[in-house]
Amino acid sequence: MSDAPQGMQFHVVSQRIDAHGSVAHCKNADITLDTDLAGRTDAFNPAELLLAAISACIIKGIERVAPILKFQFRGIDVHIRGVRQDAPPRMASISYEIIVDSDETDHRLDLLHDNVKKFGTVFNTVAPGTALEGVLRRKV
Repeated sequence: MSDAPQGMQFHVVSQRIDAHGSVAHCKNADITLDTDLAGRTDAFNPAELLLAAISACIIKGIERVAPILKFQFRGIDVHIRGVRQDAPPRMASISYEIIVDSDETDHRLDLLHDNVKKFGTVFNTVAPGTALEGVLRRKV
């Protein structure tokens, strides 16, 4: 028996295609990766993938908790911004804005935001090592 923690497991395989890019494979999906030293505009670089993972975690968390809270909404947008520190290289801070199209009360919006922060796997993996802050607001 392994000493590895038990729980949900994930598996991604990434492969270098050439000096301009790579591809990540998971389940039946592929993502083109920007691994070109000069950068490329048609793929996410590693920092952008991290930000996309956080935003996907936020949206998936809302999808998961909305039926439990009986929270009604029409749409969600997540705007996320990361600031890179050069030495040592790391994401120094990440800020987000969750915009929810909903007629729910402000109290219920706060409750939704609390649940996002409390139960998001990626969110809670990143938060201890980065200044991760943001707001959830109603779409106007």
